Formats: sequence, structure tokens, C-alpha cells
Amino acid sequence: MEWDFDAEMWLWKADAAWHFVTLPTEVADEIEDVVVERRGFGSLRVKVMIGATSWSTSIFPSKELGSYVLPVKKAVRIAEGMEIGETYHLKLALSNAR
Repeated sequence: MEWDFDAEMWLWKADAAWHFVTLPTEVADEIEDVVVERRGFGSLRVKVMIGATSWSTSIFPSKELGSYVLPVKKAVRIAEGMEIGETYHLKLALSNAR
């Protein structure tokens, strides 16, 4: 399954090196319906595309936000000229869905 959505990039409060986007709650709910296998910390393997850049990573559940958070690595942020507080269009696919 694949989802397209827009999300704002934000900075993790404890460490300026970690940048994330939060998945919309409706996307998180749909993911919960198709999850087969979780990894450490409840993470799920995904493939992501932002602009022309794609990569494989994991999303992590956040009880505080009621959704999943997606880390955006530095190479992606540089390649796509991403800034904190800006909204970006993402395509996300689960690597392990039923």
C-alpha cells in the first residue's frame, strides 16, 4: 500500500540533529489496519519519496502525537532543500504489509 500526503518538517526537541515529519492521523490509522510485523520500538519499515529523492527507513509510533513519525535524514534534507516548519509532499509505502 502507498500513501500520498503533505506534512510539516519539525525538529526533535532534545537533539537538533533529528528532523521529522508526523504522518496524518488518517494515514496512521490506515497503516494500523494493514501492519503485519513490527520491529524494535514498534517501528515499521517503509519506502519514502520526497521530491525526486527516495530512500528506505522506518517510521516510529508516537503516543504523544497519536501517529507515526518519520525521520528525515540530512542527505534528503539537503537534496530537497528542506527547511524546518515547511510543508512537503511525501509518498510512503510499507515494506511489510498484508
